[in-house]
Amino acid sequence: MSDGTSPVGLARIANAVRDYAWGSETLVAEYLGTEPSGGPEAEVWLGAHPAWPARLDDGTPLDAALAAAGATQPGILLKVLAAAHALSLQVHPSPAQARAGFAAEEAAGVPLDASHRSYKDPRSKPELIVAVTPFEALSGFQPAARTLAVLDALAAIDVRVAPYAERVRASTREALAWLLTGGDDVDAVVAGVVAAAPSLPAEHAAAADTVARLHADYPGDAGIATALMLHRVSLAPGEGVFLPAGNLHAYLSGLGIELMEASDNVLRGGLTPKHVDRDELLRIVDVTPVDDPMLHPIALSGATAYRPDAAFELRHVEGSHTADGAACAIVLAASPTVVEVAGERLALARGEAAFAAAPASIRVDAPDAWLALEVRDTP
Repeated sequence: MSDGTSPVGLARIANAVRDYAWGSETLVAEYLGTEPSGGPEAEVWLGAHPAWPARLDDGTPLDAALAAAGATQPGILLKVLAAAHALSLQVHPSPAQARAGFAAEEAAGVPLDASHRSYKDPRSKPELIVAVTPFEALSGFQPAARTLAVLDALAAIDVRVAPYAERVRASTREALAWLLTGGDDVDAVVAGVVAAAPSLPAEHAAAADTVARLHADYPGDAGIATALMLHRVSLAPGEGVFLPAGNLHAYLSGLGIELMEASDNVLRGGLTPKHVDRDELLRIVDVTPVDDPMLHPIALSGATAYRPDAAFELRHVEGSHTADGAACAIVLAASPTVVEVAGERLALARGEAAFAAAPASIRVDAPDAWLALEVRDTP
């Protein structure tokens, strides 16, 4: 990804907080040691993505500094993410799907900033998130038997749910397509789900909570019913989940550290006022059941590593730790941290971050810091 040179070397980077409506008013500020804005604070982007690039100490956007020197842009984006309300149900494309979708919309003349545009770039967007606080999410389709146990319990309380259960018995994909189409029948199912959920038995408490959360944020949305086909994931601090191409997911609440390929390609499937491209989502979504949605970490010397099947990995540094051979690295300090690359040292205070291109070796000394590595060329 890099020729080994960088116009910024080992550099401190910073960025403003993105104020999406679903963000928490407190979690980001509490974690980074900053003053809260008084409004929602959803994400801090640490990387060179042109939609919201981090900046060097002199104010230069990181992507512009790299471009000016002819350096390759980093293929990863690290985020601090804090949700107080549910994000949209969404899925991301594979590399081939992203290239084809981007080319098709370019050829059709769809403006990049059009509200109905699905492909903002020709790249995939696999994601990894690790919880800092207790973190709730939906991720991937659960085995149909688990979904049907919930739907049958709901239908026993409110018969309006029964048509949904029958569609799931026939085909998960067709059930999803039906919900995305909407209409009076789907509205009746959603109303039945919402009405029956508070009376579910204790073994379905997670499903009842999912319905209550989503109904509070998006009353009447068909995504409330769709969510019951997905795993409800409750992450304790230090636990993580990987969201590969085709995975239908939504974050519900909590603070996490998210690492992804540097893309902005999102196909939405509900729980949002934004554009839902039903046909394209159905084309790329993977409805294959997932037995275990969790990504289990690996213990290293001085760090814990999260290694998904992707072009990146995330490490939580809890001492002195050295990583070798990355195409680029981003460090976020959750406590005072020292970063060293090729004899150059940089001290970071809590909440500060650093970027390094093509580090042959990067050393991080900290009791609490995050090290994001681009570990191979992205497809």
